[in-house]
Amino acid sequence: MIVVVALIVLLPFAAAAAGLLATRLGTRNLGARSEPTAYRRAAWFAIVPAAVSAALTVWLAAALAGGAGGAGGAGASERRFWSELLPGRVEGTLTVVETGSVPISLTLRADGLSVLAGILVVVVALAVQVYSVGYMRDEPRYPSYSAFVSLFTSAMLLVVYAGDLIVLYVGWEIMGLCSYLLIGHWWEDRANSRAAVKAFLVTRLGDVGFLFGIFVLGSAAGGFRIDDVLRADIPRGTLVVATLLLLAGVAGKSAQVPLQTWLPDAMAGPTPISALIHAATMVAAGIFVVARLYPAFLAAPPTLDVLGVVAAVGMLGAALAALAQDDLKRVLAYSTISQLAYMAAALAAGSDRAAMFHLVSHGAFKALLFLCAGLVIHHVGSNLISHMGGLRRALPVTFWTMTIGFAALAGLPPASGFFSKDAVISAVEHGTGPAQPFVYASALLTVGVTGAYAARAWLRTFFGPARIEPLAEPPPGVAHVFDGREAPRSMLWPAGVLAVPSLLLGLAGSAAGSAAGVEVEWGPAAVSLAVALLGAGIVYALWRAAPEQDPARLLGPFRAPCERAFYVDAAYAALIARPVLRLARGVARTDARVVDGAVRGSGRATLGLSGLVRLAQNGNAQLYVTGLLAGLVLIAVAAVVLT
Repeated sequence: MIVVVALIVLLPFAAAAAGLLATRLGTRNLGARSEPTAYRRAAWFAIVPAAVSAALTVWLAAALAGGAGGAGGAGASERRFWSELLPGRVEGTLTVVETGSVPISLTLRADGLSVLAGILVVVVALAVQVYSVGYMRDEPRYPSYSAFVSLFTSAMLLVVYAGDLIVLYVGWEIMGLCSYLLIGHWWEDRANSRAAVKAFLVTRLGDVGFLFGIFVLGSAAGGFRIDDVLRADIPRGTLVVATLLLLAGVAGKSAQVPLQTWLPDAMAGPTPISALIHAATMVAAGIFVVARLYPAFLAAPPTLDVLGVVAAVGMLGAALAALAQDDLKRVLAYSTISQLAYMAAALAAGSDRAAMFHLVSHGAFKALLFLCAGLVIHHVGSNLISHMGGLRRALPVTFWTMTIGFAALAGLPPASGFFSKDAVISAVEHGTGPAQPFVYASALLTVGVTGAYAARAWLRTFFGPARIEPLAEPPPGVAHVFDGREAPRSMLWPAGVLAVPSLLLGLAGSAAGSAAGVEVEWGPAAVSLAVALLGAGIVYALWRAAPEQDPARLLGPFRAPCERAFYVDAAYAALIARPVLRLARGVARTDARVVDGAVRGSGRATLGLSGLVRLAQNGNAQLYVTGLLAGLVLIAVAAVVLT
């Protein structure tokens, strides 16, 4: 069965290799047909392996549900509903690399946690690949784009199924490379390339701490196998240091405070990539790693306290920023930061069950929202909400599917977000850390703000006066312009399919939680629902009073700080970026003027000295004889004078 796990990981990798190397093979003699042929090949290379990987993942889930491969293994507990759903487990080691100190084992493992995350990854990746066929139509770089999406998928699956921390880190870093390549897909525009570089550098900054955290855990446990690390008797101080270092990488990948600034700018990439990053790969990886190593984090309470404070600040700040944005994709981007902070808060409160439940639920409805945003942008030709309005009749399929997504985001029943957010709120309410009151208050406030910005985006996009302005040419980052109809079926079907789990997954997850002895707490659920409806109701009242005006005006003088995300980027630029650039310029000038100047000066001195020597060695015999006679005269005079 471990071969199936390996195939799930390797099939997208093989698709990436084929997409990069074989799409244009033999097309040089096809003339005008070469591009369509390469496009079709790339589409097949992208979709078929993703579909097979998804089918194998479903088969693996069914096998583990039947207990195949043995019991759930070390670290399983009654809190983890996936151990009830999928009690089986398989693990296999290809080889052990002896390093002279701590060995590295090339190990894959599949258990309930990894298969749940794996299902999310392959389903969203398959939806994105199918959707991209229509969205990236006539895009000349589509073959490389689809190949990088496949590589991205394979890297995340490696993180999910890794049984060794070093193997996990390999997938972790490949994802960083893929995000750089895909965010900067339209690299001709400087803003896009800068966004890609920013995402790469900010996440790499966190990854430095993440790598050192892995080294600390591996050294203390005597090995990097995840089971060995979780079984090892590691001193508490060492665990605190290691988990805090890991938290730096988690903050980078999952865009949490203080490394959250890259994610909104990453919207410069194609919209399907935004869906993949926000729902199933980069940002989900950080939360997954904490859940995978959760026993180590539970043994380090100070780390969970830090995580709780970070989550409380991030969830409310990002929600307020989302309320003030005019770019639809940036609304969803800040929403992702806020929702990931919910998951982090659940982990800080001691409930990996609630965090993973919300991770899977959020992955479904956030992928749906981004794909629907792409449908709207495809129709309107602009990312700005102020250019939209009155689209519910022109885009009926998009309207209903995006309505489901917004309902799940706001936590309205019976959408999946209602149940998963209730699990998070309940977990935070029952938390015991010193930061629990702060986190709980922030979570409830965020529920209200989430309802407000979800209602604002929904109303401004689909209701009110139509503000469509057809564009002659799309700006960078927009694949198509207004054509007066719904998008192609290849774009509509993935959105329609994702609408099903966005609507029903919460009911299934709630039933699974009940089977594991975890009931829905209707008291906190009613409170959070009332707060969400209050936020949405205030926005609706403002919109109803003046449909042509933006309900974000309720923020008053605070709108500008919220729109600029509280000037965190400006502060980083002033305190870090510009001083580092000035230092770099100073070092460059010192190198050019002092170091290189000394080298060039020594060269000039040597040339000058050689010129003087050359004057005496010019081949003129008369000069030589004159010099000889002058020397003899000087010697004779010196001899007479001195004697």
